[in-house]
Amino acid sequence: MRHTEAELAQVLHTGPFHLALRTALSVRGLPLQRVRHHLAHRGIKLGVTSLSYWQQGARRPQRPESLRAVKALEEVLALPPGSLLGLLDAEEARPDTERPPARTFRSLVDTSGAVERLLAGLESPADGGLHTVGHQERVRIGPGRRMQRRTSQHVVRAHRDGIDRYLAVYVGDPGCDPARVAVSARENCRRGRVRWDRETGVLVAELLFDTRLRAGDTYLFGYGFEDGTGGPCGEYMRGFTFGGGQYVLQVGFAEEALPVRCRSFAQASAGAPRGARAELTLTGRHRTVHLVEQGVRPGLVGIDWDWE
Repeated sequence: MRHTEAELAQVLHTGPFHLALRTALSVRGLPLQRVRHHLAHRGIKLGVTSLSYWQQGARRPQRPESLRAVKALEEVLALPPGSLLGLLDAEEARPDTERPPARTFRSLVDTSGAVERLLAGLESPADGGLHTVGHQERVRIGPGRRMQRRTSQHVVRAHRDGIDRYLAVYVGDPGCDPARVAVSARENCRRGRVRWDRETGVLVAELLFDTRLRAGDTYLFGYGFEDGTGGPCGEYMRGFTFGGGQYVLQVGFAEEALPVRCRSFAQASAGAPRGARAELTLTGRHRTVHLVEQGVRPGLVGIDWDWE
């Protein structure tokens, strides 16, 4: 249904950005291919897919080149200068009422620079719009003492509207070749784009949901990574930018690669000392150890072990 100029003027004042953009496209009667053509004449390359995501609220323009495209869109759609950019600024400043306190990736991982570059390349919001309600993770250490696989069953809650994906971060052990790490979408999601940084062994995988979430909605999905390319593994840790959910980690060892000692730990940040130490005993038959955190705090939780 075509919108009116009055409706456009109203939504340019109230927002949100994606609804204002969608209304402007409707009022001007411009298909996305035509808009892309107008932008190209102004020296701005922007795909139809990105425009579609923006008007649906599935993604927000954040990078400098994306913001330049929004400014050009104001010209193409004959909108008041700064009207769309102003809505983006207002939404960025508005607090998320259900969003728990957060940490940055920079405080959690030594390879944060690579992680942030890969996330920015996928135009991910700074916090992804999701926080963990519950997470069960299984890690398998293979016969060569290498990380063999990591699988997750993850329950998340959206703290803003329009979220339809999760970006899973994998940090390999020294020597890992991220180009050879296999990503699997196991339950209620499908694999999207995969990006990696060979120098740091970091991989980011886009997992697409079967539905678009509204703020407050929960979603359960499963995914995994198959590796085996890195050197001997002596620990596994999970970083939490948000706190509040339950986390269960189980590490299993091949019969040919049993550690002599296992311990759980927690860290406030990547450079902080490890605390909350607890000895863990391998189960007799299945050769596994595990930890349970009922209400995680922002920071790091994990298990390490000694081979000798």
